[in-house]
Amino acid sequence: MSRLAIVTGAGSGIGAAIARELHARGFDVVPTDLDLSSAEETAATCDAPGAYRLDVTDAAEVDRTLDEITGRHGSVSVVVSNAGVSRMRRFLEITPDELDRTLRVNLRGVFLTGQAAARAMVRAGAGGCIVNVASMAGKQGKVPFLSDYVASKFGVVGLTQAMAVELAQHGIRVNSVCPGYVVTPMQERELAWEAELRGTTPEAVRSLYVADTPLGRLEQPADVARAVAFLVSDDAAFVTGESLAVNGGAFMD
Repeated sequence: MSRLAIVTGAGSGIGAAIARELHARGFDVVPTDLDLSSAEETAATCDAPGAYRLDVTDAAEVDRTLDEITGRHGSVSVVVSNAGVSRMRRFLEITPDELDRTLRVNLRGVFLTGQAAARAMVRAGAGGCIVNVASMAGKQGKVPFLSDYVASKFGVVGLTQAMAVELAQHGIRVNSVCPGYVVTPMQERELAWEAELRGTTPEAVRSLYVADTPLGRLEQPADVARAVAFLVSDDAAFVTGESLAVNGGAFMD
């Protein structure tokens, strides 16, 4: 029997790849995204039973959407919190509103999604798996022009550990993945921003990313998706509270 998996921020990039990978491994996957049309596009690629608009920063909407999904499609066994944002600026130039937006989506959103997911899993009484998408920027501060993003992703790594401790008694495992330089629409925007801040070209910045990665290539969304699939599999049945580096060696801990 198929198991139900919910993926946030699944309209493109890493989230869409995770949705497709979990579908390929036998899950009934429900993509969610702030942009409903993009979630529906992903749903069409993985034979999803449905797609939903979800603003992960809105507690009432998160609770309502998780309840609607489980009411329509059955109990959930996997939730992947992938929704995230970035905007490159120098530390001295980041405004309070920009900081609030980054923390609201990248950290509050993971917190609220994790709460709603765990409540649904506890009610069902069958345990489950939660995976939070962090970043190698959640393990090191040496990431230029992304100080607010770094703060949010360090928060996700810590939150993952705290969730894992409290939810273990319910049979819920909680882990995170920490990707590196992933080829996504977000990266395309970051290449342009960083090039402007450095006074160079996006192509030159891309070359810096590759040079910083010992495996010698940019990461693909599928690289992250396969790591998520491992963490929710029985092969990882005794793994919880971990933040798995999936970055080609760009950061090692």
